[in-house]
Amino acid sequence: MMRPARLQQGDTIGVIAPAGPPDPEKLKQAIPFFENMGLYVKLGKHVDEVHGYLAGTDETRLEDMHEMIVDTRVKAIIFARGGYGTARIAADIDYTLIKNNPKIIWGYSDITYLHTAIRQATGLVTFHGPMLASDIAKEDFDRLSALMFKQLFEPMRLFYSEKVGCPLQVLAHGKAEGELVGGNLSLLVSSIGTPYEIKTKGKILMLEDIGEGPYRVDGMLNQLKLAGKLADVAGIVLGDFAEAQAALEASLTLEQVFRDYLCPLGVPVMSGFKIGHCFPHFAVPLGVRATLTTADKTLIIEPGVD
Repeated sequence: MMRPARLQQGDTIGVIAPAGPPDPEKLKQAIPFFENMGLYVKLGKHVDEVHGYLAGTDETRLEDMHEMIVDTRVKAIIFARGGYGTARIAADIDYTLIKNNPKIIWGYSDITYLHTAIRQATGLVTFHGPMLASDIAKEDFDRLSALMFKQLFEPMRLFYSEKVGCPLQVLAHGKAEGELVGGNLSLLVSSIGTPYEIKTKGKILMLEDIGEGPYRVDGMLNQLKLAGKLADVAGIVLGDFAEAQAALEASLTLEQVFRDYLCPLGVPVMSGFKIGHCFPHFAVPLGVRATLTTADKTLIIEPGVD
């Protein structure tokens, strides 16, 4: 895997919106967060455009992406928000351009599509973490979530245990080592059958989502299972499944659904990680080695930057 260079004070970060349109006020409110780190912020030329539920047309969103990649002053691309639309530009991204100009790429939710496509096409480590308008601008954006950006300034191993402040639950015991991959469950499922479907063999698969009730999660896990994406995983990390209320009067619980699909795999499975649409939001690099150990309920992740 190829790790991007770490950030230094005085560097410039690029902010673009490859999916849904960010609230302009929230985007503006989030910029000082990075300026206070000693960084300069460059907004994409089309970041304030709106095209229905998209942040501009496919062509303008793609243009912003490519411009930030080739701009040698820009050391990191941090997305304004998720939403919907990233997959629409995946086939037209110049992945050779990214490979020849490796830099930090940070976001989550709909950005899962980009994380998977970029990693598998270029070998570049990317980062699953909170974004400007959708997270940083919120009043409840917390200190721990903010501290996660420190990993961009120095190579550091991330150590996740219950000391983070949230209980972890072991669904299946064991220890696993492998490359950490994954992200938003619904986005991973939507990529199946495309050139960008996730490769999971021998990897630790992280899953999170929002607004998907148990029967919806059941259907998506079943699709991953039937597509062979669960058969050879090394381990499973379950992040936050926010707003997962049951839509049906008679329903299984999320835990029952997870146990049905994941416990028979014979690999370690832990849930309760604050990764996803939640605060605190534990940001993680994707594409690096990780170790999942249920005996002491820990997830150790290798550094994401050089």
